[in-house]
Amino acid sequence: MTGTLYGVGVGPGDPELLTLKAHRLISNAEVIAYPAPDSGESFARRIVAEHIPATAREIPIVVPMRAARFPAQEVYDEAARTLATELDQGRDVIVLCEGDPFFYGSFMYLFARLAERFPTTIIPGVSSLGAVTAAAQKPLCAREEILTVLPATLPEDILHERLSRANAAAIMKLGRHFTKARTVVDRLGLTGRAMFVRHASLPEQHVCPLADAPEEAPYFSMILLPGRDAHV
Repeated sequence: MTGTLYGVGVGPGDPELLTLKAHRLISNAEVIAYPAPDSGESFARRIVAEHIPATAREIPIVVPMRAARFPAQEVYDEAARTLATELDQGRDVIVLCEGDPFFYGSFMYLFARLAERFPTTIIPGVSSLGAVTAAAQKPLCAREEILTVLPATLPEDILHERLSRANAAAIMKLGRHFTKARTVVDRLGLTGRAMFVRHASLPEQHVCPLADAPEEAPYFSMILLPGRDAHV
């Protein structure tokens, strides 16, 4: 019998947004893996740190935070081999993922490598999109409006074209692409209804109209463009 691989969403940052199911699995874990930057602590681990058993084996999956190499396939190849060893020995493996595992979540890279070989269960989490709209207190879309989610990492011309056709939109992964995204929103005449949110659900959360946003934005920030029907 092999162990089961669990992709566990831990939510956007506030530990109280952890689901009961995620809490149960983490609190009883033998093996816990999580993404970690090549410098600094793991955000996913920090969210649930108080619930990790002292006896659990922890496996950081260190991913270089450099756009030119992300996703770093060799990192996930090595991580999959390490986790497979644990699973082959009958131990369940809990993989933590910020937000939701299948909404831009890093767990999907491990899922692609391991799910055909081992029993796998996905535990959904509160997504960053849900946390950001709650923080902004702005309904995002209503009735027949279509929501478009765009990564700011897209080339400027594609971002412009996709956003120009959107009813309601969210632009994610701002970071060093913030100026580009902000320029596109302004060029389309949408700044007046755009909101900026950073670090949603955390103590350092900041919400303001995009027009009042600072010059720089962290990776964990988002531009919201609520649909027009959502205001009615």
